[in-house]
Amino acid sequence: MDTSFVIWGIIIYVIIALGVAILSRRGRHHGIDGYYIGGRQMNGILAAFSYSATTFSAFMMVGLAGLTYQGGVGALGFEIVYFAGVSLVALFGPRFWLAGKKYGYVTPSEMVGDRYDSKVVATVIAITSLLFLIPYSAVQLAGVGYLLQGITNGGIPFTVGVILATVLAIIFSYTAGIRSVVWTDSLQAIFMIISSTIVVILVINGLGGFGQFFANLEQNHPKSLSVPGNGYFSFITFLGMTLPWFFFSLSNPQVSQRMFMPSSLKGLRQMLIGFLVFGLIYTFVSVLWGFSAIQLFPNLETADLATPSLLSSDLVPTALGVIVMIGILAAAVSTIDSIMLTLSSMFARDIYGNMKKNSSDESQLKVGKVVIPIIAILAYAFAELELNLIAVLSVAASSGLIVAVPAFFGTFFWKKGTSAGVIWSVSISALVVLYLEATGTKPFGLASSIWGLSLSTLLFVGISLVTKAPQQKANEFIAIMKNK
Repeated sequence: MDTSFVIWGIIIYVIIALGVAILSRRGRHHGIDGYYIGGRQMNGILAAFSYSATTFSAFMMVGLAGLTYQGGVGALGFEIVYFAGVSLVALFGPRFWLAGKKYGYVTPSEMVGDRYDSKVVATVIAITSLLFLIPYSAVQLAGVGYLLQGITNGGIPFTVGVILATVLAIIFSYTAGIRSVVWTDSLQAIFMIISSTIVVILVINGLGGFGQFFANLEQNHPKSLSVPGNGYFSFITFLGMTLPWFFFSLSNPQVSQRMFMPSSLKGLRQMLIGFLVFGLIYTFVSVLWGFSAIQLFPNLETADLATPSLLSSDLVPTALGVIVMIGILAAAVSTIDSIMLTLSSMFARDIYGNMKKNSSDESQLKVGKVVIPIIAILAYAFAELELNLIAVLSVAASSGLIVAVPAFFGTFFWKKGTSAGVIWSVSISALVVLYLEATGTKPFGLASSIWGLSLSTLLFVGISLVTKAPQQKANEFIAIMKNK
């Protein structure tokens, strides 16, 4: 694809997105809760689009398409497990929302720390999130780099794409906090779902229609239609990848923090339903993209080039290819700026705020804004490593966050959970996952996510049983649904 078309598309997108971000500054939502969670006044429809854009980032159109290219239909099962895990939002969402409204929580780690009556708990979970979410941010940046490099045949280098995404994420985060992120998220979500669906219809028609499309797959690439197919999706691999994906909506704070944002429980339900509809469409589109790339480009150097190659093919009109490319860029940026805002809120609230016990909301907000570019620079440095297969790296990052899941279940459903149980289970399990991921070690062939969740659960339950739980807080949180 002509590089000049891509550059002009990016320029137009930046102008429109900046205009939307600036307009979002209007309103009275000031202070730390206004900046990070929109003053708890988020419209349900906007929340649904933002939730979708934050979750379905470069991972979907680049990563999931690439995973389909790499391992076949098993990628669809992998993503369907994620949808099963979204049921956790139905279970935890009302509890998060009610607790946040009652006690004024800004971050999920702050809420968990208060439930276990320990600021150390909040700090430990915040540090763990920083440790694993910065690499996840880097995955999004790398997705933009691969996309622009691939679609322009190297006309836009990988590094330029990564820098562009980093700068845009910082700008959108600073403009109006979560409000600018939500509005730009909504813009790109609508933009993306329409354009990507049109592209997949055009490509499938160009390959002979749906019947011929799957007949070609069955004849020329039969392994892509079965599991484990070419052997990529063995049961152990599938389990290791899907376990953190099932708990994603709870373990990833940039997602769970959104449960605080809707203006009402009705808005929370609208957010969940809208997300599920959007995500189901987007999932099938992404998988079909991967199947299309298998047929058109069976010998790609890396699976993550499936989408860029497809967009630059003769079956996709140049203008439409540019539109979809901009949508993927915007999706990645929306995830990055959401993560940066969440991590900066956790640093300001749960690390700085706990170190400086008398710090005001105003001082915490100032510290949080200072941290945003630091997080962005760290993510940029990690992205420059150019590690392959975005989907696998995304799961690896979530494998570290899964260690906090037992603490969240204990927050609302187990009175005997203690701060010591949380601190030791999260700390030790996070270090174990970090070691396994860094060394590539898989004891007994099991992925780090399996070890992390198993060890965290055992430590949390075992240590809690021999230490004393804060009964008053435990009773308050267990009963929170009854007192709504």
